[in-house]
Amino acid sequence: MSARPGPFVGAVLVLVSCLGVQTSAALSSGLFGALSVPAVAGLRQATAALVLCVLVRPRVRRRGRGEWAGILAYGSAMAGMNVAFYGAVDRLPLGVAAALLFLGPFAVAVASVRTRRDALFPLVGLVGVVLVTRPGGGVEWLGIGFGLLSALALALYTVFAQRVGRADTGLHGLGLSVAVSAVLLLPFSGPAVPRVEAGQWALVGLSGVLGVALAFTLDFTAVRLAGATVVAVLFALDPVAGTPVGVIALGEGLPPSALAGITLIVASGAAVTWRAGTAPSADGNT
Repeated sequence: MSARPGPFVGAVLVLVSCLGVQTSAALSSGLFGALSVPAVAGLRQATAALVLCVLVRPRVRRRGRGEWAGILAYGSAMAGMNVAFYGAVDRLPLGVAAALLFLGPFAVAVASVRTRRDALFPLVGLVGVVLVTRPGGGVEWLGIGFGLLSALALALYTVFAQRVGRADTGLHGLGLSVAVSAVLLLPFSGPAVPRVEAGQWALVGLSGVLGVALAFTLDFTAVRLAGATVVAVLFALDPVAGTPVGVIALGEGLPPSALAGITLIVASGAAVTWRAGTAPSADGNT
């Protein structure tokens, strides 16, 4: 049975996206001492919205209520995910925050499985996430709470990415959704602008381009190619990217349990990608 290229290309796109998101998170963490978490998230979204709107020039007119509803929901999920994830990153190791983030897509994947065999892959990924989080140590409950909120927002982000992608042939819907998220966070980012020093703007700009403009474009394209369910499982690569980035950029530890967890996450992601690539599909995406 021949493999369809969509899921495999989607997997590569999600991997690059995850690296961008986690690198961006490491860069942004250096701003938390000077600016609030919502302000940093809002500035990133505003930077990304400006970049995408200049490059894509999204179409605003001749859109129905259903399209605008999807764009508003997608943008709201983006805004919530960014604030909650950075709230977790500010209080937890980057790998742990990324592992909690995966719980949202995990729920999407489990809700979409059709056979017992397919249910095995997200479960293996979840075991890997538990190992990466290193349970049993000191628990920062507020950080855990932010991590769970970011998971819920990422689940909605994944679902609405597919909805907006189906309604638009280009990146217009994505550009408008990022703009919506920037507007929602404007009450936090606007007052913070005078407090941003000249050297910090480079971090804000690079973080916005890597973690939002580039990463969200790759996610959006991956969902179109592979479908929300496959991409939801592939978001297990977030802890895989976040843990080594935390070690290299932030000096966080990487115990053997985390290495074992990363191995399980990679295995589950590879398995679900292979299954999706070789399974027949009537519409190309599920």
